[in-house]
Amino acid sequence: MSTENEALGSVATAAEAASYPVAPGYRVNVRSGPGTAYPVVRTLAAGSWVSILCQTPGEWVSGPYGTTNIWDNIGNAQFVSDAYVNTGRDGYVTHRCG
Repeated sequence: MSTENEALGSVATAAEAASYPVAPGYRVNVRSGPGTAYPVVRTLAAGSWVSILCQTPGEWVSGPYGTTNIWDNIGNAQFVSDAYVNTGRDGYVTHRCG
């Protein structure tokens, strides 16, 4: 098992990251940074699952899973608000980005 310092120093690859479902019935915008002011780079289809590589604080957003400032990094410069991802927890489920 990795130590906390090892986990903080690396970003998981998509194959290593856990996958989580996007809120049912929602098409979720993927943005280039952790906030709604960042450009939309693509939109996830309803029923999508995402692999979270790391998480970072950003703009506060309300969604089906509450209000949070946690943004999930799902790819290179691709972020979705954790308020739309069912991780089963309030708070971080993996290490912080950076």
